Amino acid sequence: MPTIDMAKTGQKIHQMRVNSSMTIKDVQDACGGITAAAVCKWQAGQALPALDNLVILAHIWGVKLDDIICTGAA
Repeated sequence: MPTIDMAKTGQKIHQMRVNSSMTIKDVQDACGGITAAAVCKWQAGQALPALDNLVILAHIWGVKLDDIICTGAA
């Protein structure tokens, strides 16, 4: 059964943010004013964005959710 690999997903979020020249503040604003700490936790693989925030990120980066979320075997 596949599971979400939080560390790899966090790395992907960081990579996409940097590649799009977005700051953490830009991500905060795009996602409706979440905290900088939340974005840092996503990038560190310590937490996952809520589904609505994943949809926002996919939209602003022009990718599918599958391009952000990394899975691995359980």
